[in-house]
Amino acid sequence: MAFVEFQDVVKEYRMGEVTIRAADGITFSIEKGEFCVIVGPSGAGKTTVLNILGGMDSCDGGKIWVDGKEVSAYSRKELITYRRYDIGFVFQFYNLVQNLTAKENVELASQICREPEDAEEVLRQVGLGERMKNFPAQLSGGEQQRVAIARALAKRPKLLLCDEPTGALDYETGKSILKLLQDTCRNTGTTVVVITHNTALTPMADRVIKIKNSRVRSMEKNDAPTPVERIEW
Repeated sequence: MAFVEFQDVVKEYRMGEVTIRAADGITFSIEKGEFCVIVGPSGAGKTTVLNILGGMDSCDGGKIWVDGKEVSAYSRKELITYRRYDIGFVFQFYNLVQNLTAKENVELASQICREPEDAEEVLRQVGLGERMKNFPAQLSGGEQQRVAIARALAKRPKLLLCDEPTGALDYETGKSILKLLQDTCRNTGTTVVVITHNTALTPMADRVIKIKNSRVRSMEKNDAPTPVERIEW
């Protein structure tokens, strides 16, 4: 069994009389330590997949396994534990606490997990060794996103889930963030899943899952991923 398995996953939302299928029998797998890009147009169902995989939402049908455990069968309490210990989240907007320093923002995550990484060490790893005492308002967008990544990594997650992580950043800064995520995957063996609408990012992935109209249109394995530095869009 793969590290992540989705089998015929269905998610429906009811809006008055109308039922919308945000996931319509989605099936895919991701191996441990892979850098996976899930790509598709806006409204395709990518974020629904991420929310279900991250335990922020539950599915209405099908099965999900992560690291040999059936996440789709978890109770609400088990999902809280799963989100707390197993999942790191990075979003388009950084969700930092404005009146805490970079180091204190990272320490927030380490307070809720079992064996956290040292906050200062993780900040050094993401290139912010000189900025630990700065507040978010004193940091650029790219630096704030690095703090958000450090906060996620401090938990030592099994899965790092990134929803449009460069969406609020300029081109060069976005590239540096993607390089950081790719390097993190390679250096730590963390399984990284990036959601994006930007098809130009797909060459950097070990695995590319294309989603359209709430279904998986293709899943491809890339035996020779391109370094981010050589990708342009």
